[in-house]
Amino acid sequence: MPPMDNKSPTRSPALIETAGTPAAAESPTQAPPLRRVIEVMAPEAAPAPAQAAPGIINLGFAQPAQSLPGNVHQMWALDPALTFLNHGSYGSAPKSVLRAQAAYRERMERDPVRLFKYDLERLMDTTRERVASFINVNPADLSMMRNATYAMCTILKNHPLKAGDEVLITDHEYGSLHNELERMRVEQGIVVVKAAIPFPIASPQVALDAIVSRVTSKTKLVVISHVTSTSAMVLPAGAIIREMNSRGIDVLLDGAHSPGQIPTDVRALNPTYFIGSGHKWLSGPKGSAFVYVRPDKQHLFRPLALSARANKVRPERALFLRDFDYQGTDDYSAMVTLPAAIDAMGAILPGGWPALMRHNHHMILQARKILCEHLGSLYNLQPCVPDAMVGTMVTLKLPEPPEHLKTRPTCYDDALQDVLLDKYRIVVPIWRLMSTNERIIRVSAQVYNTTAEYEYLAQALKTELDLEQRG
Repeated sequence: MPPMDNKSPTRSPALIETAGTPAAAESPTQAPPLRRVIEVMAPEAAPAPAQAAPGIINLGFAQPAQSLPGNVHQMWALDPALTFLNHGSYGSAPKSVLRAQAAYRERMERDPVRLFKYDLERLMDTTRERVASFINVNPADLSMMRNATYAMCTILKNHPLKAGDEVLITDHEYGSLHNELERMRVEQGIVVVKAAIPFPIASPQVALDAIVSRVTSKTKLVVISHVTSTSAMVLPAGAIIREMNSRGIDVLLDGAHSPGQIPTDVRALNPTYFIGSGHKWLSGPKGSAFVYVRPDKQHLFRPLALSARANKVRPERALFLRDFDYQGTDDYSAMVTLPAAIDAMGAILPGGWPALMRHNHHMILQARKILCEHLGSLYNLQPCVPDAMVGTMVTLKLPEPPEHLKTRPTCYDDALQDVLLDKYRIVVPIWRLMSTNERIIRVSAQVYNTTAEYEYLAQALKTELDLEQRG
């Protein structure tokens, strides 16, 4: 059984004491794939990110990236035959993290009564405190969730909204938000207002201005992504939230992509609500997410389903914690494994998490440069956002296929994505922008990726786009 962590900050009185040591990162021995050996190498020094307007965005990625240990790619269970350039969709947990999760599952099955009745609350406290330390919030204001979609729906269900109230979002938000708000529009009569953010975009100020311009006296909630999903833009969340706070408007910051991708200080950002994913850039198991709720909103904040324990009086423990720590019989192993993921990823480079995020940021700038150099003159691939709005993903516009190829069957989202997987074993999403329905490719950079893989993608993409255009 992986022991629990004891490196948490000072504990909140609402939490119960627990202790232990983190799981160690793995020292892999697996041989490299025979099909195509890609040397793991340090990326060339990328230029420092362009400076945004003062107070808008400062990601702190100006320092050069560090070189990596040569066996870093063996830490993951990813199929070695794949060129996996899509960490942003579902993430991938290191092998050591999966072993830690398996040990928690074994512990549950050895004595499920003890696990659910006694151990779970303490394990949740450990996870809460480690995640809270990572994003800088009070642990008592944080609860674990299955995923960011579930967290989003829980917030929207709890936030007081009535007919005619306006919820302001951007036209780059994740699809589940659009779907839930549409249901609320029909059932409750809320009004959904969309701020149009251009893509390509010249600066963070453009995004800030677009959002502020749609605020009215009826705006009761603003929902924005910290890092947009399809277009991969780091939005000026701090400036947006400051503006809304000054107007007394609540803000839900969707950080599904931000913890582990960019520095994330929720206390400094000061939203009403914050959502984070554990399975994406923290590289925890699937089924791990979390939600921060400002203290003044917690007394009315309940789960979508109340467990059998919801009516138990526990004077020593806040209802907010009791409600969300146990939501019925379920596999909570993904949530309680998050400390192991934070430790494993933070141990890869000597500089810890700051060095890891810096490395991935410089790597994705190299990836963008490679793709634009190979395809820019032929297919007009150009950077769509300034460096100050880049985390560790980039999105580029692709040419449309000829009309007679637009209806090709696909197992994914675009037939070209199928071709890249089937012919080249490249995993990369080819999607449509939520805002304009334009065809795009989104590329991720995680520490196991190399510049050679982006060169390989560029060559494959050029070949297939050439074939497409010839019909």
